[in-house]
Amino acid sequence: MAIPDRAATDTTGRSNEEWLRSLTGAPEDQEAAIADLRARLRRGLLWYLTRDRSDLAGRPLAELERMAEDYSQDALLRILQGLDSFRGESRFTTWATRIALRVAISDLRRARYRDFRLEDLTLDGELLPQLDPSGAGDNPVPAPEGAAERQDVQERILRALQETLTPRQRQALEAVVLQGVPLEVVAQRMGSNRNALYKLLHDARRKLRARLEGQGLDVAYMLELFARGS
Repeated sequence: MAIPDRAATDTTGRSNEEWLRSLTGAPEDQEAAIADLRARLRRGLLWYLTRDRSDLAGRPLAELERMAEDYSQDALLRILQGLDSFRGESRFTTWATRIALRVAISDLRRARYRDFRLEDLTLDGELLPQLDPSGAGDNPVPAPEGAAERQDVQERILRALQETLTPRQRQALEAVVLQGVPLEVVAQRMGSNRNALYKLLHDARRKLRARLEGQGLDVAYMLELFARGS
């Protein structure tokens, strides 16, 4: 493994080179470096869970401490397996902390949809922004003709979703695109895999585009139209 030449030293007193040397060196050096790194990751993760995640505000501190410990362990494994990918463009601990945060964010996102059921999804007309006739904030009230045009386009899109796509395509498209459910969660619930789901979504988008463009509606026009009403 190439050791970066950059001598960036963090608050632990280790430079980037010293971190890498310790983590790949003699067993006693590895043990000390791993313990220091795990403690640092745990502190950073606990700060993130207690200060930056308002959705966890009601959780007991002991639970958040356990989560921080679990995430730090998972992140440590990824970091040790990916040491070759560290290029020394930042402090080693900054790079490691980013990995730990990605682990936490990914797990929290999956947890949000742990009880998610595809059967609960319905196309409820929320594909595009709903029009508020009273306006919002300082934005002017849309002109009646503009509101009518946007309403017409939205109805065409919803009809295309219902009439052009198969039930499975609609289900996948709403879950991933409209509801923001992670791909791996949707794939699991549908008894599929990521690659097959990618293809299903690609085919659904292609069919929708062909249907709408056949009616004289292109993507750029629709985006511009709805931007005028926002």
